[in-house]
Amino acid sequence: MADDDARRAAWEERYEAGRTGWDRGEASPAARAWIAVGAVPNGRVLVPGCGNGHEVLEFARHGCEVTAVDIAQQPVEALRTRLDEAGLVADVVHADLMNWRPEQPFDAIYEQTCLCALDPIYRAAYELRLATWLKPGGTLFALFMQTGEDGGPPFDCPVPAMRELFDGARWQWPDELGRIPHPNGLHEEAAALVRRPATA
Repeated sequence: MADDDARRAAWEERYEAGRTGWDRGEASPAARAWIAVGAVPNGRVLVPGCGNGHEVLEFARHGCEVTAVDIAQQPVEALRTRLDEAGLVADVVHADLMNWRPEQPFDAIYEQTCLCALDPIYRAAYELRLATWLKPGGTLFALFMQTGEDGGPPFDCPVPAMRELFDGARWQWPDELGRIPHPNGLHEEAAALVRRPATA
């Protein structure tokens, strides 16, 4: 419990201080492109570590049943207000993702600002949670932050390490990745990973 409280306090402080280098200030062009080509289903979509939730509004406008989760109270309350002002609906949850459990799996998950914000010691546990939260055949729309440096957040998510983390036995990778420039001067590698059915 002490670790949970410490994580919450650290993230609240970050948002208070505006130290959120992974937040691009608007919805990612990758999210908009995935929506535009019909890749994002009009079903249940999870946005873990949603932060200010720019993409949450885009998915809600698209007609998705969106659940957004973040450990920090400040961005959760701000996102709820923005949704209300826009006349949009989403389930915005204030919770620690390392303890949170959904009632049922999702059709798609949008991963942009959570993995790069997590201390790498939590990555294996987080990948397992993503696999559990997503229906077999569902898609994980992932943006892997490329910093090329130690430390964070945002923490570096080099593609070779991501391929090892999201192993091909559980995840089907696309043939090509997309390079997405980031306003912080870095870039992300975009990949839509399909959750393979569990094997016996």
